[in-house]
Amino acid sequence: MTAPAVPEPVDRVDLAITLREEPDAGEYVFRLVAAGGRVLEGSTLPAPGAALEAVERFGEDIFFPKPGPPRLCTQQYGGPQVAEVTGTFHGRPVRAVFRRTDGCEIARWNSLSTLLGGTPDTGRSGTFGSSRT
Repeated sequence: MTAPAVPEPVDRVDLAITLREEPDAGEYVFRLVAAGGRVLEGSTLPAPGAALEAVERFGEDIFFPKPGPPRLCTQQYGGPQVAEVTGTFHGRPVRAVFRRTDGCEIARWNSLSTLLGGTPDTGRSGTFGSSRT
């Protein structure tokens, strides 16, 4: 007989971030693990505290957007980077893809730049302190 599954705590964040600097480049893998507003062991981001702060501030709206009218986005190109975020955010499953293909996508990326392996001041990805696969 197997034990019943224990539900994940509602305040827990467990996200895996896979970043590619270019579509055909190797991947960098990061992880953010937190509960109760504190970063836990196992987090591998360059700035896990800043990443948690950004996720708590913007995650709900970015990971679970509400339907609305179409957005007008500037037609600018921010770079070839692609990031995929999977895991759980406050008990809800997350699977989100981030690109820098237009103004709206660049804004999404910049809001969570510290989660995507970047630095808060530049919004650009940075692969320092990461593992490459």
